[in-house]
Amino acid sequence: MIGRLSGTLLSKNPPQVLIDIGGIGYEIDVPMSTFYHLPATGEKATLLIHHAVREDGHFLYGFGSEGERFAFRQLLRISGVGARTALSVLSGMSVDDLADAVARQESGRLVKVPGIGKKTAERLLLELKGKLAEALPHAISIASDASHDILNALLALGYNDREAAGAVKLLPAGVATADGIRLALKQLSRL
Repeated sequence: MIGRLSGTLLSKNPPQVLIDIGGIGYEIDVPMSTFYHLPATGEKATLLIHHAVREDGHFLYGFGSEGERFAFRQLLRISGVGARTALSVLSGMSVDDLADAVARQESGRLVKVPGIGKKTAERLLLELKGKLAEALPHAISIASDASHDILNALLALGYNDREAAGAVKLLPAGVATADGIRLALKQLSRL
């Protein structure tokens, strides 16, 4: 099995990249979270790989971190979730956000991912409960209740997970909910 590939990045066509290793080009599907962190074409790239063998071919899925690959593999273990759905989840939210949503059992955050309906979101939360938190303790960023309330307020106002989480991370520690929302909105209006 292939666990890691390192070579020259030849092309980037979301969600697929082509890496040349010793004259052989490997087509690898990656989540958008990994795609955005790839170097420019022509430069060296290293990806952790999940190698899937099915009756219709061999498929390579690449990840920029062990946490992403672990979350992908956990998603694949859920009945009815295939590689495309798992990539979609990891493209729509970071591993930290996924672990946080699972820990808090918030299906609303998963439903925002394209291709994930209410029933699928609830099944994901049920199946992943305890699995991501135990394996990725660093991925759970459950801060104070105020931070959680501020994040939910920003999500309710229409900001996506990345924007909302980014704004909450910039807030000073111990900020009150109302002040935190006001500061986060100021921060988001500058973008």
